[in-house]
Amino acid sequence: MTNAFSNQWQGLLESLLHRGSSAGADLVEVFLERTDHIGLLAEQDRITSVNPSFARGAGLRVFRDGRDGFVSTNDLSEAGLQRALDQALAMLGLEAQQLTSPSAFEGLKKLTDHGLNKADWLERCPSLDQASQCLLKGTDHLNRLGQHLQVRRGSYARDWQEVLVAASDGTFARDIRLHQSTGLSVLAADGDHRSSIGRRYGSSDRPDDLRDWDAEASAAEVCNSAGTMLRADYVDAGQMPAVLANRFGGVIFHEACGHLLETTQIERGTTPFADRVGELIAHPAVTAIDEGLSGGSFGSISMDDEGMEPERTVLIKNGVLQRFISDRAGELRTGHKRTGSGRRQSHAFAAASRMRNTFIDAGPHTPEQLIESVDQGLYCKAMGGGSVGPTGQFNFSVEEGYLIENGKLTKPVKGATLIGDAKEVMPRISMCANDLELAAGFCGSVSGSVFVTVGQPHIKVDSITVGGR
Repeated sequence: MTNAFSNQWQGLLESLLHRGSSAGADLVEVFLERTDHIGLLAEQDRITSVNPSFARGAGLRVFRDGRDGFVSTNDLSEAGLQRALDQALAMLGLEAQQLTSPSAFEGLKKLTDHGLNKADWLERCPSLDQASQCLLKGTDHLNRLGQHLQVRRGSYARDWQEVLVAASDGTFARDIRLHQSTGLSVLAADGDHRSSIGRRYGSSDRPDDLRDWDAEASAAEVCNSAGTMLRADYVDAGQMPAVLANRFGGVIFHEACGHLLETTQIERGTTPFADRVGELIAHPAVTAIDEGLSGGSFGSISMDDEGMEPERTVLIKNGVLQRFISDRAGELRTGHKRTGSGRRQSHAFAAASRMRNTFIDAGPHTPEQLIESVDQGLYCKAMGGGSVGPTGQFNFSVEEGYLIENGKLTKPVKGATLIGDAKEVMPRISMCANDLELAAGFCGSVSGSVFVTVGQPHIKVDSITVGGR
């Protein structure tokens, strides 16, 4: 076999699918993958880490009576793939040597090749030297634009992936994916005052993205935030209204609510929304969408990891739950139709229902109108890290925040944490602005870490618990 995936694999794949189907499997799926990754870290004025990695392997999944068996392997020989398939069959009590029925498998369809116009993407990406120079330019801008900086860091990652998916329902599809991400972060210190700020930028399917990166503008954003927050007072804890900025502010919806709308959560019995399609679960101001179609966005895909093309899935419309995010197993076990959302980190994971580009849609207001509607509250300009419980309880730090007093932004504050529960907070999002923007991120769940986009316009939450001093 050649290194690249092509029609040359069809005969072997059809043999595997026939073998599994004849053993009694309801469906057999083979996922082939090649990857090429590079990661760089710049600290102060030096490149301190270079991490290349390469992988090649397959994941084989077998379904029978609602159950499934999954095995991964790095051995892509015919014998290696047959051995992995037999192991997956054995998990369900099936044996390839004992044919239980004539195979229902009728052969693969014509290859759907989404990678045809992407063959040169890897070669078009910046070289290691070019990427290093871009990062060092970023840390140099931090040094020039920042004050009281103790630590300056820049990071870059390039992930290239080729996949081929074949299944006994006839699915036969190939794709090439490219993701690049760049980040800058600083630690500022002056006496007892500290601030730590970071920003990450990412795109898909754009080989020239790092070359086009405005490192100076990114450095200015980070340094301005670090300087503002360095001597900010600590926020007082309490229950109050909050206005969350656009872009990465959408991480709260993604984590606290988006995961609860994946069919994997229905299977586990951990979503409070399982039986609430058609019911009001959020304020009528809220419409939420998950899609894989926005050009260049981190979570966009030409096909999912089960070979299905993506679609625009309206999850919540005017507060009413419309759909769940579903993969092949989700459709089989819960009845919710697939949405092109079967995703996995690599061939070592079985696909699961996962978000792509997930955001609260734009509303009719301006950001200023949201702020003006608040007498006393908190403006969250940038969100930091956080944690989420299995049924939607969350807490997220506010990296850059400001008090709202009498409808105006006043002094900066730090140390704020937003604490809540998805069921309680979603009905309190009463206003959405008209400035929807998306931001790149990474999402970890049952099928590993995948590239996603979070987003929203400015939103107003009528009341939320703010942790502080």
